[in-house]
Amino acid sequence: MTLMIRRAEPIDAARLADFAARTFSDTYAAYNVPADMAQHLAAKYGEAIQAAEIRDRTATYLLAEVEGDLAGFAFLHFEHGPDGVALERPVELVRFYVAREWHGLGVAQTLMAACVQEARQRAGGTLWLSVWEQNSRAISFYRTSGFSLAGTVRFKLGSQLQDDHMMTLALEPVESRQPAAPR
Repeated sequence: MTLMIRRAEPIDAARLADFAARTFSDTYAAYNVPADMAQHLAAKYGEAIQAAEIRDRTATYLLAEVEGDLAGFAFLHFEHGPDGVALERPVELVRFYVAREWHGLGVAQTLMAACVQEARQRAGGTLWLSVWEQNSRAISFYRTSGFSLAGTVRFKLGSQLQDDHMMTLALEPVESRQPAAPR
């Protein structure tokens, strides 16, 4: 299996929008009212929406591709903190999805490592995310990735307000990870 992580380009917008809507729906449709799902999908996913997000200089999409097929993606928003919470140089991990067929094969771990590296390279101090409080698989993955529970935030899905866990990961600067010079 050849896994490659790369930044999305505008030409990826339609493929990314379809993949993002599918993975979101696969993850949450069984737990939500169809009308709320449809409203959320229409508001958050579409070629024009993803194209605008890809062009946004304060954000980055990372794509995980296996043999050229999209297996997962992450959407990072730089210098964007949660309302009412002070975080050091916040970077929001807005979306992080891996298609079910790639679960358990290392795609998520590789993609998360790329997110952390990207956040550090862009001088991020804290990587943060929100995850639905009932998504135990994702919460476990984020904990294994070093994130800690930091509070609760509200997430609007269609007409429903849901509680999400806010999780954070302190990022050490890139330069502090260099080995110390010998004495």
